[in-house]
Order: sequence, then C-alpha cells, then structure tokens
Amino acid sequence: MAESNQFALRIITPERVFYEDEVDMAEFNTTEGEVGIYRNHIPMTMIIKSGVLTITKGDEKKHAALHEGFVEVLQEKVTILAEVIEWPDEIDVARAEAARDRAEERLAHVDEKINVARAEAALARALTRIQIIK
Repeated sequence: MAESNQFALRIITPERVFYEDEVDMAEFNTTEGEVGIYRNHIPMTMIIKSGVLTITKGDEKKHAALHEGFVEVLQEKVTILAEVIEWPDEIDVARAEAARDRAEERLAHVDEKINVARAEAALARALTRIQIIK
C-alpha cells in the first residue's frame, strides 16, 4: 500500500474549530512571505499575515480569508491558530467594502490621531475579504 501524501490540517480560532481534515496542501501568507505546505515539510513555526488561505484536497480547492495568527508545521500535522478566519459565504460584501473605504480614507489623511498600523491592518483585512468573495 502506498503512503499517503496528505497531512492533518487543523485550524482553530478563539470561537471555534474552523477546519479539521486530511489535506494535500495548504497555502497562506506569513510575515516572511507566501508559503505552501506539503506533508513532510520541515518543522517550523511562523506568524501568519492577512491573506487568502488555499486548502487543496485531491482535485478540490477551498479558499478562506485568514487574518493574523500563528502556525505550527510538523511533518504530518499543521495547526493554525487564527485570530479570525472566514469562508467566503460568511463575509458581508458591503461591510468589507465600507471597511476598505474607511481604512483608505484614514491612510489618505494621516494626522497624529490616526494609528497608521491599525489602519493598515484594517485595510489588509478588508482587501482580503473582498478578494476571497470575488
């Protein structure tokens, strides 16, 4: 019998277990850049940055909006601890577009009252949400 090329992927948030299954590949953004994880990947931990998570299982691909967190990669198991993660059907398009507009407005008119890092993070989350639903 041939060895499986799949690994266990578990994604949890403070509110729920978002996803748990055997998969072929997981792709997401980290502070070091975009990564793709397969079975037998070198063990490591990374900080997750807002972006699209792509989960590949056989011929099926699932996408989710992943917003900050940490990931532990082991050779046969990957655990993502996400601050927030959403399936496309969980995203309110109008709310995401309004959040994008607010963040862009704040960044266009920066003054001492504006927390630039917070506005940039809000913009990244909004853009990720918009990207995943289009």
